[in-house]
Amino acid sequence: MSLAESVLVVCSMCRRRCGCGLQLTPLYLLLLALLLLLLLSAHTQPGSGRHIPRGSRQHGQFPPQHSALELIPSDSFSEDQFIAATARAARPRSRRRVYRLLRAARRTQDPREGSKPVQLKPAPPESQLERQGLEKRGFNEVVSERISLHRRPPEVRHPLCLQQEYSQNLPTASIIICFHNEAWSTLLRTVNSVMDTAPKKFLKEIILVDDLSDQGHLKAALSEYISKLDGVKLIRSNKRLGVIGGRMLGAARAIGDVLIFMDSHCECHNGWLEPLLDRIANDRTRIVSPVIDVIDWKTFQYYHSVDLQRGVFNWNLDFHWEPIPEYEQKWRKSPTSPIQSPVVSGGVLGINRNYFQNIGAYDPAMVMWGTENVELSLRVWLCGGSLEVVPCSRVGHVYRNHLYSLPDEEIVVKNKIRVAEVWLDSFKEIFYMRDTPAYLLRKTEVPDCMERMQLRKRLSCKNFHWFLTNVYPELSMPEDKSRHSGVARQRFLHFEYNSFKEIQFGAIVKFCIDVTNEQIILQNCHIGNKMESEQQWDMQKSGEIIHVSTGKCIEAIKNGTSKDLFLRPCNKYTTQQLWRLETVTVMNKR
Repeated sequence: MSLAESVLVVCSMCRRRCGCGLQLTPLYLLLLALLLLLLLSAHTQPGSGRHIPRGSRQHGQFPPQHSALELIPSDSFSEDQFIAATARAARPRSRRRVYRLLRAARRTQDPREGSKPVQLKPAPPESQLERQGLEKRGFNEVVSERISLHRRPPEVRHPLCLQQEYSQNLPTASIIICFHNEAWSTLLRTVNSVMDTAPKKFLKEIILVDDLSDQGHLKAALSEYISKLDGVKLIRSNKRLGVIGGRMLGAARAIGDVLIFMDSHCECHNGWLEPLLDRIANDRTRIVSPVIDVIDWKTFQYYHSVDLQRGVFNWNLDFHWEPIPEYEQKWRKSPTSPIQSPVVSGGVLGINRNYFQNIGAYDPAMVMWGTENVELSLRVWLCGGSLEVVPCSRVGHVYRNHLYSLPDEEIVVKNKIRVAEVWLDSFKEIFYMRDTPAYLLRKTEVPDCMERMQLRKRLSCKNFHWFLTNVYPELSMPEDKSRHSGVARQRFLHFEYNSFKEIQFGAIVKFCIDVTNEQIILQNCHIGNKMESEQQWDMQKSGEIIHVSTGKCIEAIKNGTSKDLFLRPCNKYTTQQLWRLETVTVMNKR
């Protein structure tokens, strides 16, 4: 049909519809203009009779999106909607834009309001998308999607690390990454980061364990992506296992000499793998950990740990980092020397595959995740092994924002109870005194720890007193050290303030509030014996929290619908600098 014939048909349709000859209403004039524009575009575009598929993203960046175009009957819309649609019709890819606008308009029409005009809903603002990502993932997914899947962290290793040479006969590694509904960008950045930095000679395989994810991008799109990667396997669990069960499933399928357990939101440095394999090659009973740096959940900026630290836990069995004690510093011969650590982080760790099975793997009765790293660490130390942080190995980790939901509290408490019952001996009473939920739950529900107690006997493990004496003497009795703790609240903020003037945050892993460019961030704690630190704060009775080194106050500043924390000159006339301290307990020397 020619363009002229098409116009006559449209005019005829309009005359029949309005019954008034060519005296058309403004609405139908607009409709006529829109249809003519579409016909003209189809008539003048070469090959318009053929279907031209949309251009797709380059493979490896984001999962494919599918959509369908449809024409909506004209009587579904009001005049102002057609004006908005027609005004955009002359832009590139105009038909697609018009169809999308018409489809959006129909979705916004309230059927209870008849033909009442409604406004077109704009696309969600970026702040809203960021908030949705925060609620869903615990980090800013919008920013993460802008970053290359092959980003390299900045070089922050000690210069002596760059001079290290390793044997060409190191053991091989199976990297096990367990995930549940992980974001596409962070998951594949983790995988690509491992592949880009681990020598092929030592990288036996990467095993991805899908812990019953139910989000679309982790189905066919992920399978297709992984199928094109050499040496990467995808295992899908048919039931929810949690991190503990997922890692054990991956370990059961692994064939490398060493297992490297890694969270699904990490980024590796060059040379991170060889130092870990080297330490295990020299002693198969070692568990090793890289220095784990912080990737900011909001900006995805990489913050490296300036001072080396070791992993420890408190009497609540919560993991946190602390500076290396003086006696450990004296023992180390070089800045590249390994650091003996009472506990390793659960985020990234390496262990000989056979030793992992012989020592009892993870406790299969522990559920989901939480405290499994403390349990494994205690078991290794007490049963003849050792733990190290290796300074020349560095891996960045995205620690989720505190608004992100943690595992069910009761699950974590049950895991802690198992650790206390099996490994703390009589010292478990201190744990129950400090952890009220655990004390109450233990009164009503006694865990069956017989299998793990038999394992402890079979491995001829030492008692917990030996651990306190030889591995972590700094874990003093609560009454031996004057201290206080508390909770400060303003809206959603929740943290603890201790006698070192640290403000610590975290239910399972402890971090300190730090400052960068006057913005408050979470960072590994590094006060130790330092008298001055960016992490020291004064809590005022009037409610202000003052930064010791600058004299400025923490202020909550609105950013969209949420609030960010910054340092600002103290101002007694603003309520955004006032915080309330609650539940303070003080334990003095007896």
